Amino acid sequence: MEDDRIIIVEGANDKRVLKQVLRNSVEIICTYGTFGVEKFDEMLEEYDLDFRDVYIFVDADEPGIELRKQLAAELPHAFHMYIPSEHVEVETTPADVLATELIKHRFNVKPIYLM
Repeated sequence: MEDDRIIIVEGANDKRVLKQVLRNSVEIICTYGTFGVEKFDEMLEEYDLDFRDVYIFVDADEPGIELRKQLAAELPHAFHMYIPSEHVEVETTPADVLATELIKHRFNVKPIYLM
């Protein structure tokens, strides 16, 4: 089952771990930590971000916080997902913690991560 929502993450490893936890196919795009106006305009157009439910799921470190601010300014309608600060990075956060955050936003996760 396809989900029309889109999740924005920083890197490929973040994308990989989220795909492992998610039960449905959800489009996940990576910023690779950089965020220029030109790159954002391309993302906006390519992924139709103005007309989709967008979720921002970035690291709890300084670059991630800065990226979240930039994305929030450009996408005021976006929803924000957070990892507990003790985990710092999405890719190193335990799968059950990621699953809990995804469920808060009504994403369908694999039951094995809810134990």
